[in-house]
Amino acid sequence: MNDSIKELTEKIVAFRDARNWKQFHNPKDMAISIALEASELLEIFQWSGSDTEVDTDKKVAKIKEELADVLIYAFLMGNDLGLDIPEIINDKIDENNKKYPVEKAFGKPCKYTDYVVEGEKNE
Repeated sequence: MNDSIKELTEKIVAFRDARNWKQFHNPKDMAISIALEASELLEIFQWSGSDTEVDTDKKVAKIKEELADVLIYAFLMGNDLGLDIPEIINDKIDENNKKYPVEKAFGKPCKYTDYVVEGEKNE
């Protein structure tokens, strides 16, 4: 990766600000935009017949495009709210490490509240 998160965020903000779009970027509308772009990412797999495979270069190109849109809106929202992206991601990973300890979560797709270990209550 050749751009730091800070540099990438600055590039995204500069693009937006050059077009005077910040006026449209309140937290509610940014959250809506993230959800809409994530839906467009999901749409790529609709009716694909496969839940896990990306079978064409065309799909990969579209995935890259939609994933970039999701990330751009997320970086803008984080920036506008004064959030430190690496910090909030690291905090979330730390939180998930507590919720999903390897000994309980390994190879299991369930939510942390569904783990049952003999002699323990669900947390």
